[in-house]
Amino acid sequence: MVIEFYLDGRSGLSPYLQLVQQVRHALRLGLLREGDQLPTVKDVVARLAINPNTVLKAYRELEHEGLVAARPGVGTFVTRTLADASLAAHGRLRQDLRRWLTAARLAGLDDESIEALFMATFRTASQEDIA
Repeated sequence: MVIEFYLDGRSGLSPYLQLVQQVRHALRLGLLREGDQLPTVKDVVARLAINPNTVLKAYRELEHEGLVAARPGVGTFVTRTLADASLAAHGRLRQDLRRWLTAARLAGLDDESIEALFMATFRTASQEDIA
């Protein structure tokens, strides 16, 4: 699978960190596996209209973390996954989350409201788990 990067101007994250985060998420969700090739810097620059140094910085960060390796003249390849045993539960959880998203939309929430509600609830639950 080839990952398709996107940039979200509302995220508050710099473009290079958004690329790093998207690769990490794809590795965690099993969407990228060892041996998969990331898009070339040229392809990402053409698709997102960003500076090549931004993409290179993201790829260097991932390489520093040991998640990818650059092969000069060939490309950048995944060397390690972040998926674990919990991957088997993702399908059922994704269905539950889709049902919840549908209910939120039917209740009149827009995307920003849904995201705010989810993140606030996520943070509260995380703090309660720590306490």
